[in-house]
Amino acid sequence: MEKVQEREKNPLGYAPIGKLLPKFAIPAVISMLVSALYNIVDQIFIGQGVGMYGNAATNVAFPLTTLATSVGLLLGIGGASNFNLEMGRKQEEKARKIAGSAFGSLFIAGVVICIVVRLFLKPLILAFGATPDVIDYAMEYVGITSLGMPFYILGVGGNHLVRADGSPTYSMIANVSGALLNTILDPLFIFVFDWGIAGAAWATIIGQFVSAIMIMVYWPRYKTVRLEKKDFIPRLSCVRQIASLGAASCFNQLAMMVTQIVMNNVLRHYGALSVYGSDIPLAVVGIVSKVNMVFMSIVIGISQGSQPIFGFNYGAEQYDRVKKTYKLSASLATGIAVVAFLGFQIFPRQIIRIFGNGDELYYQFAISFIRIFMFFTFVNGIQPLTANFFTSLGKARKGIFLSMTRQLIFLIPLVLILPIFMGIEGVMYAGPIADAVAGILAVVFVLREFRSMPA
Repeated sequence: MEKVQEREKNPLGYAPIGKLLPKFAIPAVISMLVSALYNIVDQIFIGQGVGMYGNAATNVAFPLTTLATSVGLLLGIGGASNFNLEMGRKQEEKARKIAGSAFGSLFIAGVVICIVVRLFLKPLILAFGATPDVIDYAMEYVGITSLGMPFYILGVGGNHLVRADGSPTYSMIANVSGALLNTILDPLFIFVFDWGIAGAAWATIIGQFVSAIMIMVYWPRYKTVRLEKKDFIPRLSCVRQIASLGAASCFNQLAMMVTQIVMNNVLRHYGALSVYGSDIPLAVVGIVSKVNMVFMSIVIGISQGSQPIFGFNYGAEQYDRVKKTYKLSASLATGIAVVAFLGFQIFPRQIIRIFGNGDELYYQFAISFIRIFMFFTFVNGIQPLTANFFTSLGKARKGIFLSMTRQLIFLIPLVLILPIFMGIEGVMYAGPIADAVAGILAVVFVLREFRSMPA
């Protein structure tokens, strides 16, 4: 009787999965694509207006963006996952405290990161792999974008909490609004005002500010629970609970950040020993990472859209719906991954040319890197989806482990070891090996989990 009443109350427990998943996943995918636009648009206009050194500078700066994203996901996905689990268990008071603590923690974390980055700006830029020709561009770009960290983190994490409240469309609009503004201001600031790389930075933080304001405007309109001012003061017990379920997504981003830093320094070293030099590999890898974000944003959007369905139904012990949601999500993610694979293999030169021109040596490295490093892209939809799947079920340890497999456990050791024997080409072959092993491991984990669920 209790389960029947719960199903009547919340469509997550009774609506057809085939209709429910698109309702949550499509806005999430659009939101993630829009987030990727912040970096893609900057990269395109900087490449056209500043050149190769500008592209290399944004690559050097990218680990800081990844760090901010990791914190946003730690608190946003962690808060949303706990919120949906508690609502599924009908613990509304606990759910309210979790949502408020997550929102408050997001802004505080953004302010702290902003201060730390500004205090240690130059040492950080050097540690991230800047060369003498690139460092001034990177310092100027990060010096400005660091001011937007509180707004960026609130936007990234807040969108998950808004979506968890059953408002995926508003979450999408908040993201789209900021990104569209960034897209309009980029060419205006770079080409019309002639601000160069600083113009791209100012356009970015203005867009982030608008998205964050829209998230704050939503707070009084929270539907499933009523948030009061006192709820936004973080409670330590709630923050611990949030962090436990947000850790998988956070560690995945942190792994990406560490990988970016390691790759930048490896490319700087082995690039200098090759015919390409250091700056060509730095510029190319920066472009490829941003383009790959478009594909990954779709996969992660599908994963995030499925999160409320996973969490609510697992909490309500409706395991058949959990399995159906995963299978449909995995099929969609794999289909997108195959399309991305074909794009990387067939159109590598065209992809690179979007971000500015270079000499034939530049294109030679870029085409080889894209085709080799991204060769197993078609399996890359499974690993992030499965990590988020376990997080949504409240099984944080498995989610954390799977989130670290591709980047920390497999890719970084390969990036460090293979170039010793193969030179800069070793970096290229590290990618597909890590992708294949991480994908296989994710499939093994999820099959074992399915077998353990009651029929």
